[in-house]
Amino acid sequence: MPGTYEFEDLLLKLSTPFYISLIALEILITYRSHRVSYSVRDTLTNAALMLLNGSVDLLFRAAYIGVLIWFYNFRIVEPIANPYLYWFALFLLEDLAFYTLHYVDHHSRLFWAVHVTHHSSEHFNLTTGFRSSVFQPLYRFVYFIPLVMIGFNPADIVIMYSLTQIYGIIVHTEYVGKLGWLEYIFVTPSHHRVHHASNVEYLDKNMGMCLIIWDRIFGTFQEEMPAVPPRYGLTKHTEAAGLTDTVFHEFVEIKKDFEQPVDLKTKFKYLLKAPGWSPDGSRQTSKELQKEISGK
Repeated sequence: MPGTYEFEDLLLKLSTPFYISLIALEILITYRSHRVSYSVRDTLTNAALMLLNGSVDLLFRAAYIGVLIWFYNFRIVEPIANPYLYWFALFLLEDLAFYTLHYVDHHSRLFWAVHVTHHSSEHFNLTTGFRSSVFQPLYRFVYFIPLVMIGFNPADIVIMYSLTQIYGIIVHTEYVGKLGWLEYIFVTPSHHRVHHASNVEYLDKNMGMCLIIWDRIFGTFQEEMPAVPPRYGLTKHTEAAGLTDTVFHEFVEIKKDFEQPVDLKTKFKYLLKAPGWSPDGSRQTSKELQKEISGK
């Protein structure tokens, strides 16, 4: 897909100075306001995770594009003829596909073990958007298979994902307040602060990339509440010793559960059920914690 690579190269050349300018501005505001929104170690970790994710994506790209092309050859409907309607529909459906991916990443421990790196920072700034789930490219494409089956070209899917990723990064900031009526349609920084918070009230909320409508439809929406300021990071404080721990620490915890004297069915439950699930109730999932504080 030569045209796709050229477009992505152009996108990289345009977005890089845009990101750098926004990050420099945010650092300046942070310095002047004496807030602790950045740390050198955290920012370097974010950059390293971005590079690792990009490397995995690049190495695996030929494989997942090949799979998408194979399914595209067996599509059940032809592409939408009207280009405006085609791209608008692709935007909507790819955003829904991402919401579904993101929901599974939060509600199945195996996939949470991959995604947890994105939530492990106790800071929330524009560089947090680059704190990528390193191994997500190995399975993300599966959620795009339904799109190619209904007539969306794999190259266009890659382009749309690259474009929407830009928006998904710039909502990682504490310096933009609520945005009025836009809050009802789009994911805003306020919504995404909730998503990154480890407060019980905010766990597993606001999963959308660009549109918040999916969260409102499927019951995962949560407003940012003035009385509950976001506390970033994981529910358990983890001061990771290094990059390896940041990427693999949840896999290590899964291994510990697998080593317990339990049957195979229980081991599969440890792997596939929501993070926090345990057979004896000694740990709690986010839904159980939220039910407990709501008193329902």
